[in-house]
Amino acid sequence: MEEEKIQRSTRTRAPRKPKKNQIPIAIVVTILVVAAGVYLGLGSEKLPVYWIIGLCFGFILQRARFCFTASVRDPSLTGSTSLTRAVLIAFAVTTIGFTAIKYGAYINGQEIPGMSSVSPISLPLALGAVFFGIGMVIAGGCASGTLMRVGEGFTMQMLALVFFVVGSFWGAHDMGFWDGVFNTNAPKIFLPDVFGWFGALVVQGLIILLLYIAARQWQKKKMGTAD
Repeated sequence: MEEEKIQRSTRTRAPRKPKKNQIPIAIVVTILVVAAGVYLGLGSEKLPVYWIIGLCFGFILQRARFCFTASVRDPSLTGSTSLTRAVLIAFAVTTIGFTAIKYGAYINGQEIPGMSSVSPISLPLALGAVFFGIGMVIAGGCASGTLMRVGEGFTMQMLALVFFVVGSFWGAHDMGFWDGVFNTNAPKIFLPDVFGWFGALVVQGLIILLLYIAARQWQKKKMGTAD
């Protein structure tokens, strides 16, 4: 009886299609990448550098399967927090780097980079965070994850990218209204103003450390292992 089932399954199983040779595609893409870099270099010496950094960044994201959506989604769906902890480590490293850059500008009497982008704590910020979180989980990717999967040919992410752009344009168009109604008197918190530069670094480091420990314990509880 078992032999008949095996024979029947082997008969109905469709033969595997041979894999297509992707070397010609790789050659064409490489030529296009180099040509794009040369073209950008005609306009500015910095653009080819940005082009190379962007390509390397995208390659690393694709190979590492790094996605901010998965870092906040996986703990609820699968219990895994490996990506969550990876994001927290990335936050810790960038905290040190950005603090050094900002503090260097501060002690030299220069304008602190990024001060204009400190967002006020207001209703639009809270609503935007919630809506963006819902949207990126439904779409299956954040900004970086969507771009990465568009490059891989996923139709869902192509559609998400279109509405991502539409939403960004819409938000930029209405930003003046939201600033005037909700953000004028909303508080802005810059941690060095509250705790000092060293204190802000310690406070943020402790928050990241506590979140890392909590993520590790969560995975241990849900999956029986913290690795």
